[in-house]
Amino acid sequence: MDLQLTGKRALVTGSNSGIGRAIAISLANEGVQVVVHGRRKKETEEVMQEILDYGGQACMVIGDLTDDDQAQNVVRVAQVAFGGIDILVANAGAFPPTPILESTAQDWLNLYDQNVGSIIRLLRFIVPSMVENGWGRVITLGSIAASRPFASFGAYATTKSACVSLAVTIAKEFAGTGVTSNCISPGDVITPAAEQHWRTVAKRNDWSDEWEKIESHVATNISPTLVGRLGRPEEIADLVTFLASPKSNYINGSNFRIDGGFLASTA
Repeated sequence: MDLQLTGKRALVTGSNSGIGRAIAISLANEGVQVVVHGRRKKETEEVMQEILDYGGQACMVIGDLTDDDQAQNVVRVAQVAFGGIDILVANAGAFPPTPILESTAQDWLNLYDQNVGSIIRLLRFIVPSMVENGWGRVITLGSIAASRPFASFGAYATTKSACVSLAVTIAKEFAGTGVTSNCISPGDVITPAAEQHWRTVAKRNDWSDEWEKIESHVATNISPTLVGRLGRPEEIADLVTFLASPKSNYINGSNFRIDGGFLASTA
């Protein structure tokens, strides 16, 4: 299927590793000019170079999106590099534990700024040109935690609930402009950080030191899925890439759970 993405321009935040990296590469493979963003120069540069080595078009930008000036500079670099931004994939975020009795209100506010405020900063600089051009895509990364919060991660779940609501709000505020907004809520996905986490948990609980057995244990007992395994970054990226394309013109204001059936329901 030709997704008609050749020549489109995308900013993918937090694309220096994990799901963001997979999204940046997937979009580039479809002919999108990709701005790779991160806060760590070495990793960000490696993803950009990987895209360039395969014949794709990419540039990189470093910036802390909780800072107004740095967020504006991220957008400026992206717009100068490729002449504009047609697609914003808001993937950057953090996932720290925040047990209620061991965290402060400021801890929660700081995480909200990282996971939600960062998106607002970018929207203000990016969406006006999308509206002017009559076409644009805003895709936010939520989480199944928005629907089923986990103990000790309440702040994260709250911010991801906000991401879902924000996606719908954007869709309604810019209805009829050609700009669409959707949210993707992944379940457990095996990124390098996630694999390291589960290996540590497995060692602590004497599950196994074989990754296949660890994954099977998690997918059966911890985050039971209907497919018997955990997700892969590329599977999230495939859906993002479709939603970023003109083929998704009739999809707007939706939240897509991609969790292997972990939250399977009719709702």
